[in-house]
Amino acid sequence: MSIKIDPISQHVDLSKAGMAEFQEKLRLQHETSMHKELEKLLTTAKGAEQEISKKDFEGFKNLFHRFLQVKGPSVKWDKIHKPPEDLIHPYDKIKAQVLPDSVAASLNKLVVVKLNGGLGTSMGCKGPKSVISVRNENTFLDLTVHQIEHLNKTFNVDVPLVLMNSFNTDEDTKKILQKYTHHRVHIHTFNQSRYPRINKESLLPVAKDLGVHGDHGDAWYPPGHGDIYASFYNSGLLDQLITAGKEYIFVSNIDNLGATVDLFILNHLMTQPKDKRCEFIMEVTDKTRADVKGGTLIQYDDKLRLLEIAQVPKAHVDEFKSVTKFKIFNTNNLWISLAAIKRLHEQNAMDMEIIVNPKTLDGGLNVIQLETAVGAAIKAFDNALGVNVPRSRFLPVKTSSDLLLVMSNLYSLDAGSLTMSKKREFPSTPHVKLGSSFTKVHDFLMRFESIPDMLELDHLTVSGDVTFGKNVSLKGTVIIIANHGDRIDIPAGAVLENKIVSGNLRILDH
Repeated sequence: MSIKIDPISQHVDLSKAGMAEFQEKLRLQHETSMHKELEKLLTTAKGAEQEISKKDFEGFKNLFHRFLQVKGPSVKWDKIHKPPEDLIHPYDKIKAQVLPDSVAASLNKLVVVKLNGGLGTSMGCKGPKSVISVRNENTFLDLTVHQIEHLNKTFNVDVPLVLMNSFNTDEDTKKILQKYTHHRVHIHTFNQSRYPRINKESLLPVAKDLGVHGDHGDAWYPPGHGDIYASFYNSGLLDQLITAGKEYIFVSNIDNLGATVDLFILNHLMTQPKDKRCEFIMEVTDKTRADVKGGTLIQYDDKLRLLEIAQVPKAHVDEFKSVTKFKIFNTNNLWISLAAIKRLHEQNAMDMEIIVNPKTLDGGLNVIQLETAVGAAIKAFDNALGVNVPRSRFLPVKTSSDLLLVMSNLYSLDAGSLTMSKKREFPSTPHVKLGSSFTKVHDFLMRFESIPDMLELDHLTVSGDVTFGKNVSLKGTVIIIANHGDRIDIPAGAVLENKIVSGNLRILDH
């Protein structure tokens, strides 16, 4: 097969077959160039750093190769089906089972893994997000340690905590962990891979060396939580835990305060028939209009599969967001067999869909980063199930609006776990939307002399320069809008019920 090139115009004259050959040559060219650049980067390091980077680069090469092979959408819309009812188990039925005396033995086979790779920058904080104080001066990490220590003491077991850090959070996290030395919980860490960001035009790494500090920091990224399988395996910790008799991990985001070890789900997992031993449980919950972008479980080629919005053809995005067709979404609380992770990783059989995440660096350079999602591997595991859990198991703190909810009297704190107050008459959480003046945690805290009583609140919107005095009570629907240049001080002891407050309200000392 020959490819004709007009020597004057340099236009490529291609038949369909010729186009395929041309594209293949282009792919090979990009791959070869990428490999050369990665080899160059490796020469800038020595010893342990070089060895770690070599392992990381092997994973990256595999992902980049798959990225170049991708042709069109990863799913065919007409092959998508609703999951069969027998594969999505309702939590109510699971909780109706009596817990056996052997629950302690099951706990001794469990490891809790928290995804701890994120920074607190989106909430205006430096360092790992897990060290932001969220309740009574307790950080995300404090609450996690308290939960697991409580389990270990109550049942006289040894459930270890494993943190998957990133190069952004590892150093700071290890310093903080020293404070838990005398707690009854064994804590392990391993590091997520570090992949190079790719110049969108040249498809080559932006990095010039392996440095991650100062000006070099934005040349690298942690490649999404789907990297857990390879990183866990490469760290040696996976084998270590299997040798110690551990069988399952419970994985969740460290900022999801609802993701506690659930004894009923653990028992359900451990008591499946031996010939149908479940290797993967994904906790899902009913979708609301606030969750329309969340990934959902589908049946595809006779397997449970996670469908993310990034995989949906544009013509079907509205259908995907529909609460009537896709009624559940992934909480990212996952229960996974350690032996199955080992087997599938060694067989290179995970095949998670690639998420192409475009970014613009500070200097204006357009880059892409290739990522995967931990839940996307569900299709590779045997006898995978979904469990439809209550909304209370999905309580992520992504913004200051979420922070206000978990700091309020809507929740009570017991042994590191938050539960909805019994004084609230209905189980749903209020819809809270705080404006940009509240984005940074420091600013947020300065604007509340004390957190308002929100037990009877349905909806709160706050915009502009607004402060709250002590012992304020918010009920029903409350909207507070300070226009540009105006300021509103809600006075101490104020009760706002179904009120709109706007304009300028200053409480001045005299």
